[in-house]
Amino acid sequence: MGALHAGHLALVTEARRRASFVVVSIFVNPIQFGPNEDFQAYPRNLEADLAALSSSGVDAVFAPAAEQLYAPDESTRVTVGPLADPLCGRVRPGHFEGVATVVAKLFGLVGESDAVFGRKDYQQWLVVRRMTRDLMLPVQVIGHPIVREPDGLAMSSRNRYLSGEDRVRALSLVEGLDAAVRAFTSGERAARRLESIARGPIERAASSIDYVEARERETLAPIESIVGSGGAVLAVACRIGSTRLIDNVVLGEDEPPLRARAERPGS
Repeated sequence: MGALHAGHLALVTEARRRASFVVVSIFVNPIQFGPNEDFQAYPRNLEADLAALSSSGVDAVFAPAAEQLYAPDESTRVTVGPLADPLCGRVRPGHFEGVATVVAKLFGLVGESDAVFGRKDYQQWLVVRRMTRDLMLPVQVIGHPIVREPDGLAMSSRNRYLSGEDRVRALSLVEGLDAAVRAFTSGERAARRLESIARGPIERAASSIDYVEARERETLAPIESIVGSGGAVLAVACRIGSTRLIDNVVLGEDEPPLRARAERPGS
C-alpha cells in the first residue's frame, strides 16, 4: 500500500531472484478499511516510493486510482471463510474480504506469476494463499520472513505514526514475542502459558490489546498445546498510543526477535 520501507524492498529482492520481470502494485485499498480506521491518514508518498523502486530494479509499477479498480456499479466481493474469521478478522470486520477482493483483481490483471507477501501480515498471507488456491488462479503465493529494525521492531509503514516515546513502548511487542520463543525453545508447549509470557511486556506498554494468541500455523485453528517442535504461530495486535501494530513468530521456526540485536557487536 505504499509508504515503502526496507521490508517492502526485501520483497522486491526476492521477486527479482525468482523472476526476470518484476511488477509492484501500489494501492491504498479503500474497501479493506473500516469506518473508524486510518484510510484517509494512511501514509502516502508515491514520488518517494517510485524513486526507491527505480533504484531496486523494478520493471513496472501499477499505481491505479480507486475508480480504475472499482467501477461505480461493481458489486462483487471475495470471501475466504473460517481462515479470515479469527485474529484481525474478528476485530476488523470485512477487512479480509476487502483484501481478498483487491488481490483477486490484481492477480487477474497480472496473470501467471509468483507473488511475494511479507509474513508480518501472517493472516493476510494465509488468506491470499487460500483464495488463490480455491479460485485456481495461476499464481504462486510466497511468504517472506519478517524484516525487522536493528532493535527488533517489525518494519511497518505505520511505524512512522509513532512518537519517540511510543516508538520505545512499541518494543514491548518484540520483548513479549522474544520471551515466548525462548520459553518454547526451553520446552514450554502450553498455548495459554506462551500467550501469557508474550502478553506480560505488552500489557505494561500498550494502550489496548486486540489479541495475543497462539494458533495452528496453517489453519489458524485454536490450540491448547503445541505438539512436537512446531506447528503454531503466536500473533499479536495492539495499539501503542493510537497506532495499531501487529507482529508474530512461528514457534519452532523463527529465531527470537531480539537475538540479532543481542549478537550485534557493541550491543
